[in-house]
Amino acid sequence: MTVATSSGAFGSPVLRSFVLKGAVGLVVLLLAILAGVVIGETPLPFHTVAAVFSNNLWNAGHAVDPIDAGIIWNYRLPRTLVAAACGAGLALSGVVLQSLVRNALADPYLLGVSAGASTGAVAVTIMGLGGGMIGISTGAFLGAALAFVLVAALARAAGGGSAQLVLAGIAGSQLFNALTSFFIAKSANAEQARGIMFWLLGNLSGVRWPDVTLALPVALAGCLACLWYARAMDAFSFGADAAAALGVPVLRVQLVLIGMTTLMTAVMVSLVGAIGFVGLVIPHAMRFVAGVRHGALIPASALAGAVFLIAADIVSRMLIPGQVVPIGVVTALVGAPGFALILIRKRSRA
Repeated sequence: MTVATSSGAFGSPVLRSFVLKGAVGLVVLLLAILAGVVIGETPLPFHTVAAVFSNNLWNAGHAVDPIDAGIIWNYRLPRTLVAAACGAGLALSGVVLQSLVRNALADPYLLGVSAGASTGAVAVTIMGLGGGMIGISTGAFLGAALAFVLVAALARAAGGGSAQLVLAGIAGSQLFNALTSFFIAKSANAEQARGIMFWLLGNLSGVRWPDVTLALPVALAGCLACLWYARAMDAFSFGADAAAALGVPVLRVQLVLIGMTTLMTAVMVSLVGAIGFVGLVIPHAMRFVAGVRHGALIPASALAGAVFLIAADIVSRMLIPGQVVPIGVVTALVGAPGFALILIRKRSRA
């Protein structure tokens, strides 16, 4: 009996292909993480990185310079892991929003969710919202949820179409960006304003291990939730009415997925600021690679988003010697031309 017709665990060609692609994707992600640790303002050799990992994971006792050990374990590794989690979370958010609203331009940045999260985070840190009873991530979540509700209400009042939703999102982004600027101008001193404005463009410099313990579980939970509702998102490709006719509990699925998208966006924004184009470009690019079925598109987008943001972080550290460029600037420089190419290619296929 041939392997192709075997009833074993890996007998199916489709399953073998899925396992192979998953293994390749995992290797690519690990190599990207390794590159994020090795490459930086001060290049560190691989054997030093391996020694630091061995010392911290297995108490190997290798002799390593304490400064190099601190750079690797307490700075670059958590920074790279948070970049991977943020890239995956933002890409997944784009997949979900594009599926639910059936609009190729839907992503947390354009729909105003990121702007709302930024406003909520700034309101907590600068305005003292909550009197110290709520954290930055909670404030960002409340701001993101408020932004989505306002954008959805405005789109519904304007006719309820997907085009109206994107236009309402642009208006919402401008509103919440203006509120953020107002809060900074009203309550922040010059030094605080400089730091916050740099953070709002995307900044991983202050990331440490406690941020990893927040970002990674949220990104993993978002990925699992999206995979759980992958078939439902396939049904939403034909519209909410068609999904309901196929037996999908439309309201419940929408609430869960939008809630998870809001949570992922809020957490990532609270940690690294508002980063554009990841949720917009990555899902489109992965549709050319993995197809439109969400069972394959979701893990492919999460992986590509993670690798993309790690690469963008490396570029942000190396682009200008002695200075770190905001990571949002790098994603925009890459994402805007990339999205233009995707639009041109889609039009040529139409």
